[in-house]
Order: sequence, then structure tokens, then C-alpha cells
Amino acid sequence: MENGRDSFPFPYKPYDIQEQFMKALYSALDQGKVGIFESPTGTGKSLSLICGALSWLADYEEKRRQEAAALLQEGEASLSASAAPSSSSSSASAEPDWITDFVQKKAERDLVSKLKEEELKRKKREERMEMIRNNLHLKYASKRKSCEEDEAFKLLQLSKEEQTATPGDQEDEELIVAEYESDDESKSKSRFFGGEDEDDEELVEEHVTKIYYCSRTHSQLAQFVHEVQKSPFGTTISLVTLGSRQNLCVNEEVRRLGSIQHINDRCMEMQKNKHEKQHHEDGAKRKRGPPKTVCPYNKALALQQMRDEVLGTVQDIEQLLKLGKETKACPYYSTRLAVPPAQLVVLPYQMVLHEATRRAAGVQLKGQVVIIDEGHNLSDTLSCIHSAELSGAQLCRAQSQLTQYADRYKNRLKAKNLMYIKQILFVIEGLIRVLGGKVGQNPQSQTTQAGTEMYTINNFLFKAQIDNINLFKLQRYFEKSMISRKLGGFVEKYAGTGVTLHTHSSSNKENRRTEGLNRYLQALNSNPSSTPVPSADQQGASEADKVLSASPMMQVEGFFLALTNSNTDGRVVLQKQGTLSESSVKFLLLNPAVHFAQVLKECRAVIIAGGTMQPVSDFKRELLFSAGVKEERITEFSCGHVIPPENILPLVLCAGPSGQELDFTFQNRDSPQMMDETGRILSNICNVVPGGVVCFFPSYEYSRRIISHWEASGVLIRLGNKKKIFQEPKKANQVEQVLNEFSRCIQRSAVDSSGGVTGAILFSVVGGKMSEGINFSDDLGRCVVMVGMPYPNIKSPELQEKMSYLDKHLPHSHGKNPGQALVENLCMKAVNQSIGRAIRHRGDYSSIVLCDRRYARPATLAKLPAWIKNRTSTHSSFGPAFAALRKFFLEKRQKQE
Repeated sequence: MENGRDSFPFPYKPYDIQEQFMKALYSALDQGKVGIFESPTGTGKSLSLICGALSWLADYEEKRRQEAAALLQEGEASLSASAAPSSSSSSASAEPDWITDFVQKKAERDLVSKLKEEELKRKKREERMEMIRNNLHLKYASKRKSCEEDEAFKLLQLSKEEQTATPGDQEDEELIVAEYESDDESKSKSRFFGGEDEDDEELVEEHVTKIYYCSRTHSQLAQFVHEVQKSPFGTTISLVTLGSRQNLCVNEEVRRLGSIQHINDRCMEMQKNKHEKQHHEDGAKRKRGPPKTVCPYNKALALQQMRDEVLGTVQDIEQLLKLGKETKACPYYSTRLAVPPAQLVVLPYQMVLHEATRRAAGVQLKGQVVIIDEGHNLSDTLSCIHSAELSGAQLCRAQSQLTQYADRYKNRLKAKNLMYIKQILFVIEGLIRVLGGKVGQNPQSQTTQAGTEMYTINNFLFKAQIDNINLFKLQRYFEKSMISRKLGGFVEKYAGTGVTLHTHSSSNKENRRTEGLNRYLQALNSNPSSTPVPSADQQGASEADKVLSASPMMQVEGFFLALTNSNTDGRVVLQKQGTLSESSVKFLLLNPAVHFAQVLKECRAVIIAGGTMQPVSDFKRELLFSAGVKEERITEFSCGHVIPPENILPLVLCAGPSGQELDFTFQNRDSPQMMDETGRILSNICNVVPGGVVCFFPSYEYSRRIISHWEASGVLIRLGNKKKIFQEPKKANQVEQVLNEFSRCIQRSAVDSSGGVTGAILFSVVGGKMSEGINFSDDLGRCVVMVGMPYPNIKSPELQEKMSYLDKHLPHSHGKNPGQALVENLCMKAVNQSIGRAIRHRGDYSSIVLCDRRYARPATLAKLPAWIKNRTSTHSSFGPAFAALRKFFLEKRQKQE
């Protein structure tokens, strides 16, 4: 078999396009390509990815086994042959024969030993997986269990000592930053003392060849896992789903903390307590102090047992949580233990695309395969992950908190720690000043001159007068010292709970609480004469406590990291809003390819898949060519839809029923004539389209304006006589409720249309809560109407800077500037995502109405998905378009009858 396969395991007979997809995918993986795969939603893309990729993985492993066996056999035969006496002699050789023979035999023996060792490892892995699937226990389970049963006895012995312990010098020990060593110092000490790191590396389990599948949301990942469960590989593949602590924690005490930062901090603290406890049990002298909480779900035996169950059965996050509660094991740490032996790892975007997160999760990309689903989001996701923003209020809080931390522990912090903390404070204070504020004053009372300023990274560092600080060293200090987590614990302890920052204070508990909270607020506002008093309302006081108990130092750390990007790859935006509190400083990443390059370099193959990847040429230029990928390494695959061509009717409307030209440019779209004409178009559509109509507007503001106009003119009443009207909700948690009511209304009208209502119409917004990830299949979306073209705000300073960057660094194509192409691509990507909501399976049918004469331009039509573009007809007048629409649904109704 060479770069291909004739057939693939599939749960049912695949469509032709699914077979083509799997063959193209198999070939791309076998040849180590970067593949761009486009398959419309509803064509079984996920199942094609699963069966194509896992078939390749199975064949690749079998091929490696056969090659290893052949090499081993050849090596052993060679050794046997070389053991026989040789009659030939080489007088021409510079070395004596016995030396040449010795070197050759040693090399052959080493090769055979290595092959035998690899074969033994492989067999052990396979045997272990077989044991896991048969639900066998590990060899040392009983031994570890007895060790855990002794835990209570050891704690009882230690408690006598702890009861007499006094806080003294050990108070807040967990909040103190440990002695900091630079990379060079720690390496030299490791070499001098015998290199402990080498022992640690030997304990790390070897990674098998695997596929990393990543998507945008946890719901999309769960849907993919369910597809794997239904596939022919559902019982044989070892799969692990990774997620954040917030998604995978089963410790109710920790989950109740709510915010991601608090959950992470608490988990890390308990993890550290566990290691310290194990260290003391091994014979080290225990420091006096109160007992430290250890997570009951983080015991070695339970983690290993859960890891084996995770590897033995394909499970999504909900199933992992249930299993974690049943086995009293942490799903977060169990799944990380399962990564090295797993064949398929399912995880969110950022765990692959962000280097630090990748390292923390134990994700190793060297020689592996990465599949990125929903790839049309890739460029925006990379830019979002690696951008950072800080408000003036956050900077002032961080400065106040870190100053108090340093003051409290200055006698217990080593000199190098104090030096780095002073440097962090110096940079934070520079950021406050560059926003027009003063250090140590209430940010809400400080006024700034409103406006937006844009800088390169180097110019910004000079402007803020922090160019003399080595941000790379500061970043390493953040990582190694974990100062952000230490400060978070400090703030939570002394601000969130209101405990005073001084140990010797009034004995009255209530006085201590009030004094502590007031002292903190005073320090924050630097106004000793007047202490801000929380609202008398209990809820308001609670909210104030929550704000105080959160440290923004994690965000500060992220911004510092962003400033270490190359000067040409990003810009710093100062947004001054009138007060320091509302002003912000933002890092904008202009070149996402620089962070994607490492993924492309390390991986054997990268597959970028999506329902619509158009326009591919611009995607390649911005993200792949800029990352150093050669054209010959890129392969593309695009397929049509599984629906018959007659099941879709895309129309471009250039004019309305009264002959009004449809031009929804910013200058024309607010005219009463344009709004009235749009209302007439929708009224006519609702007269002939059964079931549900989904109408997309270019922005929330325009949606509000046009609906208000229709209310005043009576258009909304006329629409409501034919279709019940629904609007996209303002809050995300109300989306499901609106969709359920929308669906029920359509179902009722299908059964009983005696009242004159033939379904429902849903007003939504492009790029809003219902333009992506929501299915309007069958009667829910018989017609999708796109009002105007959703161009981004061209006056946005960020967009203008991005356009300028592309014009400068990317070549022009077809006589068009890359910056202008970016604006059009952003618009058409949003359109494609919205109009793809309707057709969801082979038997579905729908019409698509694009209301704007600009859609008729050949360059714009070319950016529609091929399966829509090939069926699109353009109409300069409304009559023929309406006739085609009426005929389309009349034929569908007759066919059903």
C-alpha cells in the first residue's frame, strides 16, 4: 500500500464524497502534508475525519511493526553470518581486519538490541492495553492500597505535634515566593549535585504515535467523541479528552470558587501540599504549622486506575466527571496521565496553539498528527489567544496588591525575589503613567484625555520608559516563581476575607474584619482622609468583596508575555476613555503565523478542516506561507454537498418588489425607502415559504433600527400575520429557550395552519449567537435571508493597523491590496457561516436569498462555497426571483404529497 487505501471501515455505506475525503486525508497523512479540507456541514465531515485518520494510524503502526521485525531478522542473520570465520582479508583497509570486524559486529549488536528493546516496549504496551480492557488491576495496586490505609495513622501521629505549633515564622509559608534561581544557576547546580532532572525524565512515559483533534468549544469536542463511539473504532481506540480544571474538577469545595483563576490557584495549592506531605513522610523533618488541605481526589492509585479506565473506554467530559466521582479520582490529572499512551487526544484549540498551555498539558507534537476542525476560525483564534488587554483599574489593583505583598514579606523574601518584584512594579507603574494616570491614586477619579494611540512594541517600551527592563527574564521569573499565584493567594486571604494585614491587632473579630477591608481599600485608593464605605446593600458588599479577592496579576503576566513578541508582529493600542479606570492598554497580534509556525514545524502532518474554508488562497498566504510552509507541502481538498442540486435555491436580489435598488452600503441602508423595501421582500417571502425563515442583519445596531422602523410603519404587524416573530436574545443563556419556542411554533403551525400563521421568522445578526454552531435543519430553516453585507468597521484602529501590516508584508494578488482583501474575506466568511445553517443532511432542502446588488459581483460570488455558488442565480428585478422561489417550494410540496 503506497500513499493510499481502497476502502475504509465505516458504520454505513459512505457517500462518494466521503470516500474521496478519506482517501485524500489518508494520502495527506501518509505524505506528511499540511492539508486544507473543506466539507460542508451535514456531509459527515467528523465521521470521515475519524475513519480516514484512524485507518491511517492503524496501517502506520502495522507498517512500523513489520519494518522493525524485518530489521530485527536481518540484524540477527547478519550477526550469525559474521560469527563464522572469514577467509577474506582486506589489505587495502587502513585498519586491521580484527578492528573492522569488531566495530561492525558492535554496530550490528547495538542495532539488534535496540530493535529488541523497541519490540519489547511495544508488546508491553499492547499487553497492558489488553489488561486494561479486561478490567485487570495493576500489579502493585494492593501494595499502594495498604500504604494509603496507613495515611490516617501517620496524620494522627503528626497532629500531636501540630496542636502545639504556633504560627511564628511559619505563618503564610505557602504565600512566600521560594528562592529564585536563574536557568543557568539551576542547570549548574543540577550538574554539580548529580542531575536530578535526568531521573525525572526517565519516569516520563514514552509517547506513542497519536492524533490530536482540536476544535473550538467543549460541546463540539463532545459531539466528536460521540461520533468516535459510533464508529468502527469505538471499542479499539484509546482516546482521552482533555479540558481545563474548571471543566474537569470534581471537588465540590473547589468548584464552588467559580472563577477559573480561583479554581486553578486552589488546585495548585493542594497539589503542592500533597507533594510536601509525601516529602515529609519520606523522612524529612516537618515544619511546625497548621495542617494543609490535600485534595481527596488526587491519590496516586485512584488516578492510575481512572487513567486505565479512560484508556480502556471512549468517554466524553460528562462521562469523565461521572467516572471521577465514582472512583474518587481527579479527571483533570487522570486524563493528563493518559496522554502518552493514548492514540487519539481530543482537546480545545488553545491547548495545541498556545505553547505554555501545551507544555502544561503534557502535549508533545514532535512527529505527531494534528487535526484542527472549524479551521475557518484558526487565524482569529491565534490572534485572540496571543493578544492581551489590561484596564487602568486592573493595573492600579495589581500595583497596590504587589506593593503590599512586598512590604509585608520584605524581611522573608530573598534579595533576588525583591529585585524582580521591584522590576515588575516598575513596569506596571510605567503602564499606569503611559495611560495618563498617577501611581497610588484612585483610578476612577483620575481623568485622561480621550483618544486612541497606536505604537510598535519598541516605541511603546520607550514611551512607557520601561525599555531598560529585560522582559524575557521577567517572564522566566513569572513562570518559575509562580508569583501570580502567590499574590492571588495573598489577596484572597487578606482582602477577600477582610482579615487585617497585620498580625497584632484588635482582639475583636468584627473589628479585625472591618479594619482589614478598610485598610485594603485605603491602600488601593491612597486616600487616608476618607475611607470608601461599601454599600449598605448586602449584595453590593458581597460583589465588592469578590472584586477585592481577585488578583489581576495573571492578566499582567499575559501582557508582559505579549510584549516579548517581535517588534514587527504586533502593535500596542492605548485606548483612553476619559478616566484611568476605563482606559486600557492592549497588545494586538498582527502576525498569527509566527505562533503557528512551531506547530507546523514539529508535526508530521497538520490537517485544517472546516465546513467552508473559502477563500483558501488568502488563508494560505496569511497563515501558511508566512509560517514558512512551501507550496509543495500543502494539499487541498474540497467537496460538494451530499444533497441533490435541486434541493437548494440560492438567489441574489439586486432590487425589491417596487424596483428599489438594494444597496445596503453604510450611506444608504438607513433610508426609509431601503427599510420599507426590505420589509416588502420579507412579506413576499413569508407568503410562499413554509415553516421557518431565518433573517440575518449585518449588525445589532442595524437590526434594532430597522425593526423599530417596521414597528412604526406597520410592517411588523403584516409579517406577524403570516409568521410568528422571534428575535435573537441579548443574553447567551436565553438562546436555547428562544430556539425551543421557535421550534414549537413551527411544529404547531405544520399541524394546524387554520389561524393563518404558517410558521415563524427569526431575526438574527451575522456573527451573533445564532450565526454559528446552531442547526436550522428541515422546517426550522426553509429560507435564510441575508440583508446587506456584514463588512467590519473599517474605521477601527485595530483593523486599519492589520490592513496596513498585510499591505506591507504580503504580496498583492489580482490587482487587489491584501488589506482590502482581508476586509472582504472577513465579510464573506461571516456570510458563509450564516447561510450554511440551513442544509444539515442529505434529505434537507432550503432557499438562500442574498439581498444586496453587491453579491452579484463575480469576485464576491467566487467567495461563496462551491456547492452554493454553482447553483446561485442573480436577478436584477424581483419578479423572476419570486417566481423561482414560489416554484421551488411548490415542487417540494407536490413531491411530499
